[in-house]
Amino acid sequence: MATMADVARSAGVSVATVSHVLNGTRPVSPGTRQAVLDAVDALGYTPNTLARSLVTARTRSIGLAVSAISNPYFTEILQGVEAAALEAGYGLLLADPHDDPVHERKVVQFLHERRVDGVIVAPSAQPGELVGYLARHAVPTVFLDRMTDPPAAGDSAPAASGPRFDQVGAESAAPTARLVAHLAGLGHRRIGMVAGLPGLSTTRERVAGYLDGLAAAGLAHDNRLLVSGNSESACAERATAALLALSEPPTALVTADNAMTLGALRTLRRRGLSVPGDIALCCFDDFPWADLFSPRLTAVAQPSRELGAQAVRLLLERLAEPDRPPRTLRLPCAFVHRTSCGCPEQPERPGAAAHTVSPVLPESPPEPLSEKGTAS
Repeated sequence: MATMADVARSAGVSVATVSHVLNGTRPVSPGTRQAVLDAVDALGYTPNTLARSLVTARTRSIGLAVSAISNPYFTEILQGVEAAALEAGYGLLLADPHDDPVHERKVVQFLHERRVDGVIVAPSAQPGELVGYLARHAVPTVFLDRMTDPPAAGDSAPAASGPRFDQVGAESAAPTARLVAHLAGLGHRRIGMVAGLPGLSTTRERVAGYLDGLAAAGLAHDNRLLVSGNSESACAERATAALLALSEPPTALVTADNAMTLGALRTLRRRGLSVPGDIALCCFDDFPWADLFSPRLTAVAQPSRELGAQAVRLLLERLAEPDRPPRTLRLPCAFVHRTSCGCPEQPERPGAAAHTVSPVLPESPPEPLSEKGTAS
C-alpha cells in the first residue's frame, strides 16, 4: 500500500505538507494542494485512520444508539444522522439499546470503548445508569428525541438547574393539543388517547398536550379515556380494546406514535368499526404510507431527518467547545390534514398537494375549531 511518504515524493513536497492537505490543518497553495491530490489519486493512497487516531486522539467516528431502528421514524432519523456525519467527515457506529436500561448502558459502553469521539442516544424511560456512565467518563453526548431532565430516574447525582447534556427533540405538547382541538372542533366530546411508554419525556409531553387540548376545548378529562399503549403495536391493540369496552366509549382517538396507530387500527378493523364513520382518528407521527390508508391519516409529522442532522451538529459543537453550557433544541412539527379525522376529502388541484400541511409552533396556543369540517 502506498504511504504518505510515497505521496510526498511523487508530489515533490514534504510529508508534513501532505498531512496538511489531507487533514486541512494549515492553508496550502492551490498548486501544491492539487499536486498532492493528484499523487494521492495516482498512487491509490488511503489514509491510515488508526494511525491518525493515535496522534490526534480522535477517530472521527460517532456512536448512535437508538431503539427500534426498523421504525420508519427512527429510520429517517438515522438517515439524517448519517448524512450530516458523512458531510462532516465522520463515520457512524450503530447500536440498538432495545429500550432496556441495562442493555442501553452496555451498548453505549461498547461504543465508547471503540473510541468514538462522541455518542448520540435516544435514552430509555429509565436512563439513570446510562447517565451515570456518560457523566463519569465525560463522554461527549447528545440526547436525541427523548429529553432527560436532572436528576434522571435512578440517578443519585444532585439536581442541576438545567440539562447536563445537549439535547434535541421535536415539540410534542402543542402538536398533540392541536390534534385534540381539531377533533373537538369537529364536535367530539369524548376523545380518547393511546399514550406511549411511561417514563419517556415524549410520553409525558404528549399526555400533557392531550390534557391541554381538552382544557382549551372546555372538555372535562375522563381518566378512563387515557390508556397506555407502551409505544408498541400489540399493547396499543389491547389499550384500544379497553377503550371500546367502556360503557361510553370515545368517539375519537389520538394515538401517540406510528406503532400504536397501527395497533389501534388493527383492533378497530377486528371490531368491524370504520374510520372515521364509527370513530375518528388522529395520530402523532406521519409515515410514508399514511397517505395510502383508507381513510388517509390525519397526523402530526415530525422533522425526523432534521432532528438527526441537528444532533450531529450539536455533537460537533460540543467536540469543538467541550466546556460550553449544554443546549436543548426543540424543532416544530407539522399538522398534516387528511381524512381520518372525519373531514371531507379535499379536491386535488393541478400542481397542489393532496393534503394540507401547516406548522405547529410552540408559541401558538391551540384554538378549537368552531365549524365542523374546517381545516386547521
